[in-house]
Amino acid sequence: MAGRNVREGGAPVEWDWWTVEFGDAHAGAVGVLVGGGEPGPVYFDVGSGSEVPSTTHWSAYDGRHRRPRAEALRAVCACGWRGAAEYPLDWQAIGDEPLYEADVDLTGPLADWNAHLSLVRDKAIPLPEPLAALLAEITEQLTATATDTPLAALRAAGVLERIATRIGREAAGALGDGGASAETVATGLGTTRSMALVLLLTAQDQDR
Repeated sequence: MAGRNVREGGAPVEWDWWTVEFGDAHAGAVGVLVGGGEPGPVYFDVGSGSEVPSTTHWSAYDGRHRRPRAEALRAVCACGWRGAAEYPLDWQAIGDEPLYEADVDLTGPLADWNAHLSLVRDKAIPLPEPLAALLAEITEQLTATATDTPLAALRAAGVLERIATRIGREAAGALGDGGASAETVATGLGTTRSMALVLLLTAQDQDR
């Protein structure tokens, strides 16, 4: 469950948690609250240059160098969900040290995000057991092959990607022909409405 950067609204958002099951649609992170709301990105002064580095990572909101200081943390998800629980930061205990060096307990936000994923998973259509087992076996074999014979693993990944693209397009086309709404597809896949709509429209364009 590694973190990754995902573009949201044109700016890179630094997510702390990511799963293969739900991908970018439900990437999770530790969100920051300042004055009861979410602050914008933090910018770093690096002198001259046209590009100014920025970040949304929670550890940057430590009040140093005129940056906003986080008052509380909470779980956030790329789908727009926000955790109800807020976890205040004890600045007396943190002191003047940077947040990235402080011993901040993030188990609360992580647990809230996992609970959110559980709800998404419960609403999604379950995979047939034989197919789920086959996917797990393929993942295991590809992982081992990537270590032993990386070129063969890369070739196999390419084949799987092309198979998945073709079948995914056919499945999306069948759903579109059957009148399935973007909301229904989004819930069944455990993704967002916008991503589901892209799948349906892409399949529709391919059929023309």
